[in-house]
Amino acid sequence: MTGAAQQFGVVEWFRPGEHERVEQVLAELGAAGASHLRTHLSWAEYLAPGGEDWFDWLLPRLGQAIELLPCVHYTPPSLSRDGRSSGAPRDLKSYADFIDHVLTRHGRHFGHVELWNEPNNLLDWNWREDRDFSLFCEMVGGAAYWVRQRGWKAVLGGPCPFDPWWLHLMGTRGVLAEVAAVGFHGFPGTWDSEEGSWRGWDMHLGEMREVLDRHNPAAQIWITETGYSTWRNDQMEQARRFLNALNAPADRMYWYGWRDLAEDVAVQEGLWFDPRHYHMGAVDRTGQPKLLARLLTAGGVPRVAEITRLAAPHLAGGARPVAITGGSGFIGTNLAHALLRDGQEVMVIDNLSRPGVEENLAWLTAEHGARLHPMPLDIRDERPLAEALRDAAAVVHLAAQTAVTTSLTDPVSDFEVNARGTLNLLEGIRATGREVPLLFASTNKVYGALEDLALEQGPEGYHPADPVLRRRGVSEDRPLSFCTPYGCSKGVADQYVLDYAKSYGIPAAVLRMSCIYGPHQFGTEDQGWVAHFLIRALKGQPITLYGDGRQVRDVLHVSDAVRAYRALLARIGEVAGRAFNLGGGPGNAVSLRQVLDEIAVITGAPARTGFEPWRQGDQLYFVADTGRLQQATGWRAETGWQDGLWHLAGWLRANRGLGVAAPERPALRRLA
Repeated sequence: MTGAAQQFGVVEWFRPGEHERVEQVLAELGAAGASHLRTHLSWAEYLAPGGEDWFDWLLPRLGQAIELLPCVHYTPPSLSRDGRSSGAPRDLKSYADFIDHVLTRHGRHFGHVELWNEPNNLLDWNWREDRDFSLFCEMVGGAAYWVRQRGWKAVLGGPCPFDPWWLHLMGTRGVLAEVAAVGFHGFPGTWDSEEGSWRGWDMHLGEMREVLDRHNPAAQIWITETGYSTWRNDQMEQARRFLNALNAPADRMYWYGWRDLAEDVAVQEGLWFDPRHYHMGAVDRTGQPKLLARLLTAGGVPRVAEITRLAAPHLAGGARPVAITGGSGFIGTNLAHALLRDGQEVMVIDNLSRPGVEENLAWLTAEHGARLHPMPLDIRDERPLAEALRDAAAVVHLAAQTAVTTSLTDPVSDFEVNARGTLNLLEGIRATGREVPLLFASTNKVYGALEDLALEQGPEGYHPADPVLRRRGVSEDRPLSFCTPYGCSKGVADQYVLDYAKSYGIPAAVLRMSCIYGPHQFGTEDQGWVAHFLIRALKGQPITLYGDGRQVRDVLHVSDAVRAYRALLARIGEVAGRAFNLGGGPGNAVSLRQVLDEIAVITGAPARTGFEPWRQGDQLYFVADTGRLQQATGWRAETGWQDGLWHLAGWLRANRGLGVAAPERPALRRLA
């Protein structure tokens, strides 16, 4: 399957009663451009209470929306020789009778029907009771014959693992002569080892073609199941494996699967429960698309091919790039662009899991070409990370789980990314045996909710009663007080970086950041609120305020943040082992309400706003005292928040087509 006409199918099993999930998946598959769907039609479930009604709804609904391939398997235990769904029926002809019933009742919704699933797998077919597969051949061969007689086409279920001898047996028994296609199952990189049992698509499908040519040359080869688990968080690799399977020498490919399995679905691999089963989807269990689903939805197979080409690692011999983790993110993209523009080599380490960052990577590649070195990996995967860091001249660590709300719902993942991922990075740097400079992006959340601050409520926002604190902001002398899992995980990482500077001599420093905003940001309700407000307003969408909107923050334009990072890198020998606040300072202290008022001027209309209760750990006031950073490097914020907001609005109009043309404030010389 090659060229612009490439089509792909998806495997998705539905349980009785999942009407809502069916509709969600069909909508997502339509948006992604899938042309085929393979799903199971369980004989056992069909004869269970309510089963017939379920399939009477499911099969027509699926058949209306997409080309359907039902896989008919699982013997009703009451009809099975061993009392299990994997057992042969006592009356082998009863399987063909059931197929006949399905064709009569639902055959108008599909043209092919698959006969059984993974018949050489003990979980699907009890071959211990049918060691020479004589029962299976009689059952499936008779059903395939009848399918052909009635005008449909039969597909023989794919063996898993692939076994050419088993397939040859199906040929000598006459089964292959009755089918129009034969399935192939293979999961390279997930269960099979590339170096061991897996020998490549060409080799395995070539073996399959040789067997088919001996028994039924007209039979097609269908990859009825292949996929790649993202249990190691390597979403780019899933996209690559999808493209490889699509380009394999087969007549059709079904990707397994579309959505990750829910936690309450029991899946067994042999005698052990295998976590890899639960991460096979292109969409996670919360409904958030992974990179593969995002690319397919954004531009189909050509988009997948484009991005996987961009993210092919390449590092010229002797290159010493600055490595930026999270380098395709908002701050990472701006920092990488600044370094590359000045002639430096940059390695972008990013798992591309955040929606939209693949666009940033494409932009960086188009702007800078071969001096950009993409490394699509996850900081939780310690060995590849250490390998990537081996040649780094310096490291800026921006990769993180960045939302307080997400940390509250999934604190384990938050810890694994922010705390363990940072420790992996530190160990990777230590393993180089060199004094590799490191800057770590920490957060003002390490100071806690600041509930002890005496605040005064003004008409626009909250401000400290203490005039010195109001004039200077919160300094690094403030005791650490981790709050929420996010604050804890970032705080742990913050302290580990400072300790590795002391314990191992790594020239490392920490930047505790406030609210950074600017171009290339994909602001959300949970993170990047300035950009989120502006994007929503330009789209004419409502904005939700949590609390009363009088929270005060010192917002900082990303161009100023980039200057701060570069200033510290230039003086890393002097500042190692120290933490610095990074924010807009008192001159850029602004409440959420004030930002919304300025956005109303930019868009020409007040934003539609609604209010929800306060969120856990939200600070009523945080303004950074950046005096320590200024004293160490000479840095100071140069972009006023209003000018920065107008600049971001202009960038969003020009680069994302948001909003209508409006008079622009004169751009600052630095931002031009």
